Amino acid sequence: MTTIRLLLSIAATYNWHIHQLDINTAFLHGDLEEELYMKPPPGMKLSANLVCKLKKSIYGLKHASRQWNHKLTSSLTTLGFLQSKSDYSLFTKYTPTCFTVILVYIDDLIVAGTNLSDISHIKHTLDKQFSIKDMGVLKYFLGFEIAHSSQGITLCQRKYCLDLLQDTGLLASKPASTPIEPGLNLDDKDEALLPDPSLFRSIIGKLLYLTHSRPDIMFSVCRSSQYLAKPTSTHLQAAHRIVRYLKNAPAKGLFFRRHSNLQLTGFSDSDWGACPTSRRSITGFCFFLGDNIISWKTKKQTVVSRSSSEAEYRALANTTCEAQWLLFLLHDFRIPHPSPVTLYCDNQSAIQIANCPIFHERTKHIEMDCHLVRDKIQDHTVHLMPINSANQVANVFTKYLHLGPFSSCISKLGLLDIHSSLRGGVGLQKPTGHSP
Repeated sequence: MTTIRLLLSIAATYNWHIHQLDINTAFLHGDLEEELYMKPPPGMKLSANLVCKLKKSIYGLKHASRQWNHKLTSSLTTLGFLQSKSDYSLFTKYTPTCFTVILVYIDDLIVAGTNLSDISHIKHTLDKQFSIKDMGVLKYFLGFEIAHSSQGITLCQRKYCLDLLQDTGLLASKPASTPIEPGLNLDDKDEALLPDPSLFRSIIGKLLYLTHSRPDIMFSVCRSSQYLAKPTSTHLQAAHRIVRYLKNAPAKGLFFRRHSNLQLTGFSDSDWGACPTSRRSITGFCFFLGDNIISWKTKKQTVVSRSSSEAEYRALANTTCEAQWLLFLLHDFRIPHPSPVTLYCDNQSAIQIANCPIFHERTKHIEMDCHLVRDKIQDHTVHLMPINSANQVANVFTKYLHLGPFSSCISKLGLLDIHSSLRGGVGLQKPTGHSP
């Protein structure tokens, strides 16, 4: 999903053509490398001692998807595409006259590039080989609604969100101002377990998919998902509050502005000892390509940190890894990034640990892989910058926030509701960009 968001951001900046297509009966095109036999299907009359020998892959084979992927990869390679080593679903082709990108999700393909005739030629070639369904300009992909305008490209999951409200019976409920109640203790072991946890698990599963276009609910959903094994009524109420928060603006989503710069900027934060059970800290980060947010994450750290500085330093290590991967993707898109990636951190001690190569008694227990931050600083891959905690965008991915700080953080993520003009005559508002 990060690669898709990165592609949409670059396409909005450079005004690329973006189309989509679907492969008809994709798994039937896979080639078999071994002899396989099957019983005659129902309705096919054969003598009892005869079986069918498969010449091609069929639906139901365990390795049908792998065979199809191998077939498609070989075909795209023959057309001159290079498969990315950073994301194996990404294929790129560069010629002196055009640059074309293909993103693959099983049998759904996004084709983008600078030359419309080259995209048409690729469609024609794939149609002769596989039989495709040309769906034209990218508008609806994997449940995501994409809208194009002169100002940019929007990506939302409005229908998916409305279906979730309908399924949970909260379509007529009162909207919530924040996705999670500040100070709510979800780790209540004294409550009785839900008699049927499937409802809670279903809601959380749908909300997890919704986080691909709604970074504002990332922390609350990840926090609630920790209790899938033994949910209580408190956990179910917390999940319902997230759904009621979505009712405020079900069409809100990402907005990729046109004419944005392509400078990569990251924000790293942690909440020390946030988990009341394990006392492990929470890592949160987000990345912007110019003014467009393309990547974010909330994750509990694997070990207990002895100080807030250590927790921030571990969060910086994860953020640095993401920055390096995004640089690899930009290289595949042939986007130069000569300057170091700027990472903002609101902990001065963690910045000093990362910048100072001298061995410290207080850091000798930290795993060696965390010190890759120092290496990336020295080779000018990343550049650490301090930031005030009040301006730290990643706060929304690590901790509970009251309405004021929460709204301030969300306003910097560049989210937009293109359907807002349909409610009460409110016009479209230009999203507030992030600022250090």
